[in-house]
Amino acid sequence: MVLIADVLMAAGSFGAAIYCYVLSGRLKKFTTLESGMGSAIAVLSAQVDDMTRALEQARTAATGSAEGLQSLTARAEAGAARLELLLAALHDLPDAKAPVAEAPDTTEQDRRLRVVRRRAQRPGLEAAE
Repeated sequence: MVLIADVLMAAGSFGAAIYCYVLSGRLKKFTTLESGMGSAIAVLSAQVDDMTRALEQARTAATGSAEGLQSLTARAEAGAARLELLLAALHDLPDAKAPVAEAPDTTEQDRRLRVVRRRAQRPGLEAAE
């Protein structure tokens, strides 16, 4: 009976030794930097650093664009105010009554002001998506 217990104990310890050896090999593969999980962690860390730098650049560009847009809006509002003032000043001018040949009768409805706006092309700007 003691002999059977000793044989079973030896078999159990031999099985535990094989399990530890296999586990040790897997752990070495897991922690190596060239191949395995260590490599994956190093790659992910580098990608996180790259994304952080890209985010900072995007944030800086967005801040600059917002400030530029605010200044352009302020200039446009100032220009609109000047145009309104000029139009108001035009209404105060007396009508010029020069002798003119009989012009066709045009009503107030036929004389409508027409404003055409064109945006200048700026080759240096890019659209952000």
